[in-house]
Amino acid sequence: MNIWQFKEEISSLVQKYKPHVDFFAIRLERSQGVDIFLRSGKVETLSTGISIGGQVRACHRGGWGFASFNDLHSLEAKLQEAIAAAKWVGNEETELAVVEPVQAKVSLIKENPHQIELIDKKNLCAHYTDILRSVSDRVVSTAVRYGDCTQQVVFATSEGTMIEQEWADWELRCSAIARDGETIQTGRETFGSRMAYRDLLNLDQQVIGAAQRAVSALDLPTVQGNTYTVVIDPILAGLFVHEAFGHLSEADMLYENPDMLETMSIGRRFGSTDLQIFDGAATADHRGSYIYDDEGVPATTTQLIADGVLVGRLHSRETAGKLGETVTGNARCLDYHYPPIVRMTNTWIGRGQTSVVDLFNDIPLGVYAKNWQGGMTNGEMFTFTAGEAWMIRNGKIAEPVKDVTLSGNAFETLQDIEAIGNDFAWDESGGCGKGGQSGLAVGCGSPSLRIKNAIVGGNAHG
Repeated sequence: MNIWQFKEEISSLVQKYKPHVDFFAIRLERSQGVDIFLRSGKVETLSTGISIGGQVRACHRGGWGFASFNDLHSLEAKLQEAIAAAKWVGNEETELAVVEPVQAKVSLIKENPHQIELIDKKNLCAHYTDILRSVSDRVVSTAVRYGDCTQQVVFATSEGTMIEQEWADWELRCSAIARDGETIQTGRETFGSRMAYRDLLNLDQQVIGAAQRAVSALDLPTVQGNTYTVVIDPILAGLFVHEAFGHLSEADMLYENPDMLETMSIGRRFGSTDLQIFDGAATADHRGSYIYDDEGVPATTTQLIADGVLVGRLHSRETAGKLGETVTGNARCLDYHYPPIVRMTNTWIGRGQTSVVDLFNDIPLGVYAKNWQGGMTNGEMFTFTAGEAWMIRNGKIAEPVKDVTLSGNAFETLQDIEAIGNDFAWDESGGCGKGGQSGLAVGCGSPSLRIKNAIVGGNAHG
């Protein structure tokens, strides 16, 4: 089914129903994708699919109504339902930041994944599986997952916006589990792209590295838990800025929580004058990049921290309206099943001026951590597990260690950043989760960081 054919009906519905409600938006979507999963060489999933559906959101006197559907011919009935629901719950004032209506047709598809044969994608997964298994007979299990998709969206509002937008996305996840008796270790690599299938090719060395890390960690000592000065690489630093700080910048978490809003007050100092943090979809060709968000707001770049001071936050039209701030184009939904909420796009720490080798200077005993295995946050508290790590002794990288977790308070940790490297790297592997919408494509970037007073978990220090 061609969703573009409904544009005239949408325009007619806008004219018919806009007098009856403060605001409404219509989104029709067509998604097509592939999902392949090999566990230890066995194909567990090999599927292709097309999903067509839509959503309508209506707002009246501050109350929202929402409906999603698969039968596009029920569009008018679902719009009536959403308007009725908004009127049932609305009893305040609709506060949406003003944006200029947009008429646009844009495509971010630089290569169509559906032009690649399915057998080639399956063979790619098998190739990376063979690489993982070839590293050592102590690799007891492997997992390779490939996914691609395209999304085509028609978006319209009662204010006169009409946008046609499409994009493509690729993701590849590879992991190996190594075992020696009761000791088990995991190594992983994840890759993502909004550009081309070829970005997932020729990754043999990175995939080998995942299995080698799992095997090597079997014989490594566990780090002694303590408080250390740590140096973290750009990939782990990118995860930190996204998880530990970026979510706190999403304004829907703030206007609903007065205490956190006070904590995240504009003008508060969070770090040294060298610290710059940004988020923005206007940075082209990353996995969190787009032209218009899911409210039809043009993509921007928002500086969140300037010279160590909080200067901005991320907004939907509603949060910007309620807080009296400028809209930033950060309203996103995973697909038509969900309403858009405030989400990060590409989040990064600005490049510093300290050479990477100098980040280690004068550290008598510390930890150098790279990559990431996983992590969790709870408000301003975080815990991350490094993919690999070494001790730092007398300013030099020393012996490797395993089971390195970094924990702390995001605000205190930002204050404890002692130096920011002059290197920089993007991590395109992110799939962000919030509000039940997991796997939203994002980008993270950072230089290497040196952080004092970091809590490193491992064995109890004896």
